[in-house]
Amino acid sequence: MLVLAWLAILNSLGRVDATSKVQIAELDANTQAKTEAKTEAITPLLLKVHAPPIPFAGSDGRTHLVYELWMTNFSNGNATIEQVEVLGDGSVVQALSAAEIATRLQLAGQREPTGTMPAGTVALLFVHVMLPEGSVTPKMLTHRVRVRAMAAPPGKQEMDESGAETKVGMQLVVVIGPPLRGPRYIAADSCCNAMRHTRAALPVNGDVWIAQRYAVDWEQMDSEGRIYHGLQTDVKSYEIYGKEVLAVADAKVVSAIDHFQDQTPGKMPTNIAIEEADGNSVVLDLGGGRYGLYAHLEPGSVRVHAGDMIKRGKVIGLVGNTGNSLAPHLHFHVMSEPVPLASNGLPYEIDDFLVTGSTPGTAAFDEAEAKGTPLEVKVMNPPRRAKSEMPLDQTVISFGN
Repeated sequence: MLVLAWLAILNSLGRVDATSKVQIAELDANTQAKTEAKTEAITPLLLKVHAPPIPFAGSDGRTHLVYELWMTNFSNGNATIEQVEVLGDGSVVQALSAAEIATRLQLAGQREPTGTMPAGTVALLFVHVMLPEGSVTPKMLTHRVRVRAMAAPPGKQEMDESGAETKVGMQLVVVIGPPLRGPRYIAADSCCNAMRHTRAALPVNGDVWIAQRYAVDWEQMDSEGRIYHGLQTDVKSYEIYGKEVLAVADAKVVSAIDHFQDQTPGKMPTNIAIEEADGNSVVLDLGGGRYGLYAHLEPGSVRVHAGDMIKRGKVIGLVGNTGNSLAPHLHFHVMSEPVPLASNGLPYEIDDFLVTGSTPGTAAFDEAEAKGTPLEVKVMNPPRRAKSEMPLDQTVISFGN
């Protein structure tokens, strides 16, 4: 060994005392032990978590962890992800089967999920952990992945890999007031599995961001359960159109835009530039490096200006259909930067609201919105009062006055 060789040379020169001999021998022994203990194995799948999850309370009364597990297939063959286990402080807190993975894994730049990664590709697995009621939130997460790697030799293609260790974020979640008032609001495309928001990974300014990780599209039903009644292409047919939009906190206005016209409902607009996607919008500085975005406001309705200091509950505009919008609604999300897209989406909790029911799901909601037919709602009787919780996807809620 190299250390022993140097020891022999120095000893021959008379420059090593007894203590030095012992120290050098111990160093050599430690190095040899580490070398013998360390094993090397090809790991075709590279695992990483770029944005650690921040625990928050959902409107189901449970604690949720939402994040993305980045996977790189660093091989020249397909890699099929057969199982993923999420371990919290060493114990399994979630296990995803191959079928579940195939609905939650998206290749970079793609929106359709897949269970197989072609050679040399990157994919994001969108993870949503719901902790049992009353359980302790883990401090550390790691991941165990079973993969079938076609580039490996026959008989060795099935392998398990562990990695992507990450600390669970312990920063406080911002608690805000309601952005609207009144009954029968639907938290459409809200956290935590909505493809339109939670999985909207975008390459902006040289990085990949998910600013809309916790975004919601607020829609509203009339007393008969309809999103709109009348002509589908008329913005005024929609129950939510023109409703007052409220400041969710005492805040400083970062930006206020009010020069776009409403889109025609019933179809997505085309050729929308990135700076026009939010339409008429307002960004508020909520403090602590958190910013709230309101988008798609009614033309001429924005009542605040950049630099204004406003109070919680102040009317800042009206619900409209400007920008990249299919139908009148209020888009809202909280982010880490004062810009809508080059930002990390952050969780938030609304301090007080009533959960009055839930819809059958996104497909049923989309059909009711497209046809103007009543939306079936599973009524919660009595309603559940939520305190400092995030409205989850397809919950029906009422905000107090």
